[in-house]
Amino acid sequence: MSAHRLLIDDLTVSYRGVPALHHVNLDLRCGRCVGLLGPNGAGKSTLLKSLVGLTRIDTGRVHFDAHDHSDTRAGSSIAYLPQRSVVDWDFPLTVRGLTEMGRYPALGGWKRFGPEDKQRVEEALAATRLQDLADRQISALSGGQQQRAFLARAVAQGAHVYLLDEPFTGLDRNSQAVLSELLRTLAQRDGKLVVVSHHDLRTVELLFDDVIFLNGELVAYGPVEEVFTPENIERTYGMEVFTGTPA
Repeated sequence: MSAHRLLIDDLTVSYRGVPALHHVNLDLRCGRCVGLLGPNGAGKSTLLKSLVGLTRIDTGRVHFDAHDHSDTRAGSSIAYLPQRSVVDWDFPLTVRGLTEMGRYPALGGWKRFGPEDKQRVEEALAATRLQDLADRQISALSGGQQQRAFLARAVAQGAHVYLLDEPFTGLDRNSQAVLSELLRTLAQRDGKLVVVSHHDLRTVELLFDDVIFLNGELVAYGPVEEVFTPENIERTYGMEVFTGTPA
């Protein structure tokens, strides 16, 4: 397993003075696929965005190895994949064009797109099984293909940490299986850290190595076999979910 770690130290985030996350501490190791669980409004998206500087942090720090990400936007080591519902899929962009955007952080404002960048893009398209769709407009993709296109951008970026916000929502069973396999490969074979905001408790044990229970504050974190328990589900979601009644 990779020795790289993402450290979240005493993280607090507020919106208009109202805390959304309270003093969250986590030590996440690469080589793991981690499920981020909690009810609506629990702060899951806030946590993911704060790790890449898309949400202002009140207190605390975020470290990936020696790199401090508390005051910066997404760097090359951390990639964020937003919910599909917030993306403008009508923007005139191909799968290849989206994947090429993953190289922009490395190029900065003055480097030209070179052979190494082109190779990284081709490798990313291959890794996400999108070579045959490389020249297709993103608006013409299925939901699962759209998720893989954003994943290809993150792979081209050379990220060590992948943060995905509800990537399985709205996907059919086959698309979920393909995406799950790709994320598992990133974690287990390539030694990446994959953190996935997720809402379907029925599939947690199939998808993840570890789970984070979050409800404004950290409820529990650890291996699925130890932490994914009825007690922690009840503490996070309340009795309605625990007993099978919609919350």
